Amino acid sequence: MAQITMSDMLKAGLQFGHQTRRWNPKMKQYILTERNGIYIIDLFKTLDLIDAAYDFIKTTVAHNGTVLFVGTKKQAQEAIKAQATRVNMPYVCERWLGGMLTNFQTVSKRVNRLKELEEMDFTDVHGSGLTKKELLLLEREKDKLEKQLGGIRNMNRTPSAMFVVDINKEALAVSEAHKLGIPVVAIVDTNADPEAVEYPIPANDDAIRGIDLLTTLFADAVADGLLARSGNAAKASDNAGQASDQPMAEWEKDLLTENAHTVSVDVREDAERRGPKDAKDASENLDANSEQARAAGEYAAEQAAADVKAGNADETPVLKEEEAASIADHDASQN
Repeated sequence: MAQITMSDMLKAGLQFGHQTRRWNPKMKQYILTERNGIYIIDLFKTLDLIDAAYDFIKTTVAHNGTVLFVGTKKQAQEAIKAQATRVNMPYVCERWLGGMLTNFQTVSKRVNRLKELEEMDFTDVHGSGLTKKELLLLEREKDKLEKQLGGIRNMNRTPSAMFVVDINKEALAVSEAHKLGIPVVAIVDTNADPEAVEYPIPANDDAIRGIDLLTTLFADAVADGLLARSGNAAKASDNAGQASDQPMAEWEKDLLTENAHTVSVDVREDAERRGPKDAKDASENLDANSEQARAAGEYAAEQAAADVKAGNADETPVLKEEEAASIADHDASQN
């Protein structure tokens, strides 16, 4: 659940909407009243929607998702960049380039170009083999790409969700997200359409303090999702280790022994049901196997004694007579 109070939202001025003549009728359900020609937003409804959006962002990140922070208006640029950087998420705080999502393959090539230029030393004229003018033009190209694409340089695929400040200002970004089926969490003022996004947050999208408060809040949701992701990975690793290293329990050993004894008894009873001759044959086979096992045990014991006497004994365990007889009984029961 989001860690935000009604007092925090009131202090940040999130309750103030636009003038009554600049409103979207679809926002009527989120408007509390009108005062001095300005709509007042119902922050109780805003708080409920914040909780739902917070849980969505947290769950998305916990399942290895990525959230793209978007806010190109002056009031939002600093907060968007700072909070997205804090949680290591991509962001766009300058002009939104058309096709940044729908033509992501081409945008990725420009990002790779930016990374190539960043590896160049523009002060080394002799080592680069380029003139000063050529180096200057390349440096300007790098600065331009850094300004436009620096926030998404580590975004290797389209995001799983978007957080947007002012959907009227970022209409192109929201449109591209919808084409790709990317859910959008957005601050929606009284002059916007709340049905244009999946998770609208009715609030003032012009106040710097309000934008900073909500951007920080959803960055915290990302941080919580990252913690949940690392916790799930550690838990899965521990479970895998325990499953591979856990010894067999005593009850499992007893069960296996009991099953082996039951099989032996069943074989004898089955032979008796088939007739005296079969029962006699089975008994003779068991006796023969027992005699063979005893002979093998005696021979192994004699060999071990001879090795010890000769000084050539190794660590191989000697088969006892009782163990050999037990093994023979088990083999006969299986046959």
